[in-house]
Amino acid sequence: MCLISEPTETILPNNVECDKLTSQDASGMGKKESISQNLRFPTTVKPSLLPWLTVAVWPLMSTLPLLLTEDDLPTQYSKVFPSEWYNHDPMIERPKPLGLILGICAVVVGHMFLLPIFYLYRQGSLSGGIKPTSIQTKGERKYEFFEGLKTHLTQPEGFILLSIYLSSTWMMGYMPSSYYSFDGAIQWSRVFLCLVTQDFVQYIMHRLEHCVSHTLYQKSHKPHHRFTNPRLFDAFNGSVADTVLMILIPLYITAHIVRDCNVWTYMAFGSMYANWLVLIHSEYVFPWDSSFRALGLGTPGDHHVHHKLFVYNYGHLFLWFDQLGGTYRSPKDYSPKLFNHGT
Repeated sequence: MCLISEPTETILPNNVECDKLTSQDASGMGKKESISQNLRFPTTVKPSLLPWLTVAVWPLMSTLPLLLTEDDLPTQYSKVFPSEWYNHDPMIERPKPLGLILGICAVVVGHMFLLPIFYLYRQGSLSGGIKPTSIQTKGERKYEFFEGLKTHLTQPEGFILLSIYLSSTWMMGYMPSSYYSFDGAIQWSRVFLCLVTQDFVQYIMHRLEHCVSHTLYQKSHKPHHRFTNPRLFDAFNGSVADTVLMILIPLYITAHIVRDCNVWTYMAFGSMYANWLVLIHSEYVFPWDSSFRALGLGTPGDHHVHHKLFVYNYGHLFLWFDQLGGTYRSPKDYSPKLFNHGT
């Protein structure tokens, strides 16, 4: 049994915007009815295909490995880099840094697409000036975008610690030998298998952090749980212990379970994993969320359930392990008390 119990507080809508009455001579009763109606059904983005442009973030996450492996493009890696930079014999040579550098750059390039797309979506630029629906009924946390960005990029337990892990495991030869190979293209079936394996191990580690002991929870995961209404930039905001236990150890285990990936597969997996982990902390509903949930793929709404209630939805990228373990709860189960319609 977990030691961290579910909060009992009741959160009611407190900043839901109400539509203005269209009639100037509406009666007082009409105004009250209009306000009451909008409290039950918060203002949402008008139906439009424009917000669906945000779905482009998913293929764009793999931009760099795709460009470097397409034979017909001038960006194909053998046309860009000298062969001695990437040909590697693990029996007689130390690992070369090119694959490591490109892997880190792949995550950066994915972020260079994700962040502007999220900024435009957040501002309402993709929905006629109407801001997207917040996930929680109480509304999204207010913050300056560039303050959030600075916090996101400079947290030592975030990308800094991840870069140290990637550099040390790569350069010290701790990865399976196939990971150093530049032969072939992205192995998409292996990307998927890596994502599933990573999320499964992360699910186990996450539950252990919550349930093994109160001391472990306090020293590792509790700093991340101070965000009961998270924003996109809170993804890696926690503690060094939390990052080691829930991200780095699962990454190492995953690499040694799925041992036949090449460098491009590892690169695509790393970029997709890091960017997806950021997306599920979004404070807004995305157009694809209902489709993802139907397929058992993790969404911001599902992860907000965990941040709000603590004892459900330990998975991140997939819902399957919570569903099998009896720990899954849909945000719809708590709508509209905690989460907005459409979450």
